[in-house]
Amino acid sequence: MNRGKNIKKLAVICLTGMTALALASCAGDTDPGKNLLMSEEENDRIVDLFSPMEKMEPDAENVARSATDKTVILAEEQLGVKVGYITYTAENYQEKTYDEIAIDRVRNNMDDVYLLNPDAIQILGEEGKLQDLSGLDSAENLREIVKTANVVDGKLVAIPQEVVAYGLFINKDMFDKYHLELPETPEDFLECCRVFKENGIDTPIGANRWWLENFVFAQAYADLYNGGNTEAEVEALNRGESKYSDYMRPAFEFLQELIDCGYIDAQKASVSEAIEGEGEDFLAQKTPIVMAYWGAANTETAYGKTDFELQVIGFPSHRGQMPVVPMTGYAVSIDAEHKEDALRTIDVMVSDEALQIYAETNKVISPSKNVEVDCIPALKSLNEKIKENVYVLGSNAGMKVEQWGNTCLIVRKLLNGSTVDECMAEFDKLQEESLRK
Repeated sequence: MNRGKNIKKLAVICLTGMTALALASCAGDTDPGKNLLMSEEENDRIVDLFSPMEKMEPDAENVARSATDKTVILAEEQLGVKVGYITYTAENYQEKTYDEIAIDRVRNNMDDVYLLNPDAIQILGEEGKLQDLSGLDSAENLREIVKTANVVDGKLVAIPQEVVAYGLFINKDMFDKYHLELPETPEDFLECCRVFKENGIDTPIGANRWWLENFVFAQAYADLYNGGNTEAEVEALNRGESKYSDYMRPAFEFLQELIDCGYIDAQKASVSEAIEGEGEDFLAQKTPIVMAYWGAANTETAYGKTDFELQVIGFPSHRGQMPVVPMTGYAVSIDAEHKEDALRTIDVMVSDEALQIYAETNKVISPSKNVEVDCIPALKSLNEKIKENVYVLGSNAGMKVEQWGNTCLIVRKLLNGSTVDECMAEFDKLQEESLRK
């Protein structure tokens, strides 16, 4: 399909729980090649990594030692390579996003390794621009959720360093005040909102224009990802034998009911940025429910420090509380100049040893089934679901219709007054376009 600028802007802002990507969502450099550092020493083994980091020179000392930095250093020490990575600058080119720059660089073979969002992974994977990573030793340790999300045409084209899970952030004190159990199903959720509304809470759900699609995914795909028939159902969608709109309709009807009942302020949500729009009211205990990604519970600038008991749970579905998991990942260009060293570097960066370091530093869910890290009490419920392989994917590179960005845009149409039927027509149009490819 012909994706407009809006969908390009979604990938970083909507998706990532990774701070680096969030910082890079707004703009690009007028010259995608300007910031690529070239080695002047012919004997150096250099791996060029394009991501929203700020290590300006391959052999520069990393003072900050972020989680990613530590895994890069591990690769450098074990392999004897030098990794140079840098992002585009934000002040010169306000229209181009990180995704647009990254896709352009991959197509023009400008780097070796790239940190990509799902939309870019899907586009470049379908174009055959990314190396199959399934032969890496570290790939054997990946959770099935990671493989499912990042396989395109039978090839594992990207591997993340964390699994970003979205959930409902709950003020448990307010639920206890009104003797409410944490909701499992859509019906439970509606009843909680009704009680809050009747007790003077004007808007029980604090929402923004990016993350309401999580309600949709949890309900639309609960069976697809947890019914034991995922591969066949996805293939039926890709062949046009079943319709995305049939999956999506009940979830959009539920979202419309939340709007009609006044549980969500559609007008405010349609213009509010993530956390900035609803965070103040949530922290002030004016609204009991918001939605965010795992890392926000660990971050004091988001919800890591509250004056009430915080609980993070999955979104309501007929199968119970359901985490929603989109996926970013590192990829290697199929024509990378330093391909062998790039593959070895990635293999170290996503090895169990490196992922243990990364997970302990950032307190996140690891893509490796062998790596576990203690999480804060607020996240235990969400963590247990992931460990039990109970989840839905918000992004799946195996689906011919890109999910996260497209669904976000269609949800925004609902917020701005489109009917459920009109929204379903949008999904049908996207599916028809994918079938003509």
